[in-house]
This record gives sequence, C-alpha cells and structure tokens, in this order.
Amino acid sequence: MIASVHGTVLAVRLDSAVLEVGGVGLLVQATPATLAGLRVGQPGRLSTSLVVREDALTLFGFADDDERDVFETVQTVSGVGPRLALAMLAVHTPDGLRRAVAQEDIAALMRVPGIGRKGAQRIVLELGERLGAPDPTGGTPAAPSADHREQVVEALVGLGWPLRAAQDAVASVLDGSAVPVGAGEVPGVLRAALRTLGSARA
Repeated sequence: MIASVHGTVLAVRLDSAVLEVGGVGLLVQATPATLAGLRVGQPGRLSTSLVVREDALTLFGFADDDERDVFETVQTVSGVGPRLALAMLAVHTPDGLRRAVAQEDIAALMRVPGIGRKGAQRIVLELGERLGAPDPTGGTPAAPSADHREQVVEALVGLGWPLRAAQDAVASVLDGSAVPVGAGEVPGVLRAALRTLGSARA
C-alpha cells in the first residue's frame, strides 16, 4: 500500500492533482478541500489510499491520516465504494461524519450526492462505532487572527471558477459578514461555496 506521497505539485484539477515523486507524476484523486491546500510548483504531501481493481489502480489523496482512515472505514459498508466514500468527505469533515453516524443523523448523510434514505440508514447501522467518537468540543475552531476568505477564493479559481463567480459565492456563503474566516474554517466555507456554485450552474 502507498500510505503517502510527497513531491512537487505539477497540476491541480477539479477532482485530482498530479504530484511528481521521484521523477514520476502520480495522479491522485482528492476532495476540493484537500486540493485547495495544494499549489502548483510547490511541495505537497498527501496521505493516500491505493484502490486496486482488475482494470485500474487508483490513488486517493487526503489532507491527513485521519481523513484517509475514515475513507477506508466507510467503504466497509455494503454499497459504498471509493467514489462515494470520497463524496462523503467532500461534503463532511471526518468528525462531521462521526457525528452524523453517532447521532443517526440521516438527513446529514443524505446531503451527500448518491446517498438516499436507505443508504444513509445502512451506513448508520453498519458503521456503528467503528468511526470512533466525534470531538466532544464540536470541532469549534479557535478565534481567528487573520481573514482567510481570499484563500477560499483562490482555491475556487484554481478549481476552474471565474474570479468574480468565486468572490460572489464566498460572499453568499458568508452572508455579507465581515467576521474573519479562520484557517480552520476554510474547508467548510469552500464546501459551502462549491455547493452554491453547483446550484447556480444547475
């Protein structure tokens, strides 16, 4: 198993990135939030999970080991493959998934494209406590010392959205608030902005 990759980022796409490792360009599938942390031409490190199929070897990348472990654990549920597992992490943080399963929050799980009510109920039933307990603090980030909203805009532009559309989506998510976006809030704001842009495109 390839547990992690570390190398120069050659490209960042809508759903993947290419990292040069030892002279070889590795294509890694990842969530928008993970891809937002990569910069072309800069070093990048991802925890990874290699999925082997008869006709393909697919490498999935994650911001940290915890996200990778959750990705692998949710695939133990019948009917959940790597693509759906990645979609779950695109909508929810690892701790968000833990909380949804622990609280049997079917509605939260159904926000993931491809998961209906029966699928959400099966996930809750089959996962049980295997994801571990959610953070008792609720994962609330500390008070931010800087505003990282421009980082979200840059990430959206890097994923192919026009600058103006990216700025409008972030403004819509924040509802005009002037409260700074903390570093720990960037993935959540990015996910919400992507949902806003996706709805507008539909």
